[in-house]
Amino acid sequence: MMPSIPQLLIVLVIVVLVFGAKRLRNLGGDLGSAVKGFKDAVKPEEEGQEPGQIEGATTVESVAEEAVEKKKEA
Repeated sequence: MMPSIPQLLIVLVIVVLVFGAKRLRNLGGDLGSAVKGFKDAVKPEEEGQEPGQIEGATTVESVAEEAVEKKKEA
């Protein structure tokens, strides 16, 4: 059985009250970055990079450092 629109709105209001709008926005941004990173990692070789290799990154540490820098800028 599918929940109705009023039920979904009540759940949404409760989630916003519990987590806060700013925290949810950050979570959405983090989720978007993770999806983008995943897509870049599985991109085919036709664009000149090997699968699993992110542009300009050679190690896991450098990828993590780039992610932290991008997060600080946002």
